[in-house]
Amino acid sequence: MSTYDKTQATHEFTRWSESYDRSILQVLLFGPSHRAIIKRIKAEYGDQPIRVLDIGCGTGVFASRIREALPNAQVWGIDLVRGMLTKGVERWKRHADGICAIQADSERLPFGWGAFDVVTCANSFHHYPHQDLAVEEMRRVLKPGGRLMLVDGYRDRPYGWLIYDVCVAGIEGAVHHASAARFRELFGAAGFEQMTQKVHPGFAPFLLNEAIAPSLARTIPAPHFAEVSSRSTSKSV
Repeated sequence: MSTYDKTQATHEFTRWSESYDRSILQVLLFGPSHRAIIKRIKAEYGDQPIRVLDIGCGTGVFASRIREALPNAQVWGIDLVRGMLTKGVERWKRHADGICAIQADSERLPFGWGAFDVVTCANSFHHYPHQDLAVEEMRRVLKPGGRLMLVDGYRDRPYGWLIYDVCVAGIEGAVHHASAARFRELFGAAGFEQMTQKVHPGFAPFLLNEAIAPSLARTIPAPHFAEVSSRSTSKSV
């Protein structure tokens, strides 16, 4: 288990929220990974009216990109850190008809079972202290046959190891970039099927993990909170 905890994550991202939208990572990593996920969503769902949950949504950059690329999608974004959501308030207002922002924990999602067609998680998974619990929650809120699309830094080769396990960990603390094999273990344990993985090389290489929620439901715990259904929640950000 990582020594990195939610208190550290909250402090780090509250501080980072001041410059998050201007970070060079928006160009080197976030933009390319966002485009890769959106391409996969469009390939599978086209213009269908789907429900998408973006976990670790930050200031809403990715959620807004999903909405702009897929105008028939309804998008929910959750983030643990209120400071991140607050910095995106103008973005939330601009997309109020299609995006709902909620402060919540990836390990205790405030939605009922099978609420979403697609769950995305882009470049935040290494900050989750209990990655197994987060993946189980992602599985729980997906409809049978729904898709999880999770991107994080690819650290299995020497260059990626240097970038993520040395440089990033040196700056951010004891974060954990899971290996491709570890992702397969996590997804399999949560009950996902038909998992695929694609490495995207570049200055900041990343791994796109995709899997399908099984058609026949396993025994899954009830939601931790009452399901969030009102779109007015975003107004409190």
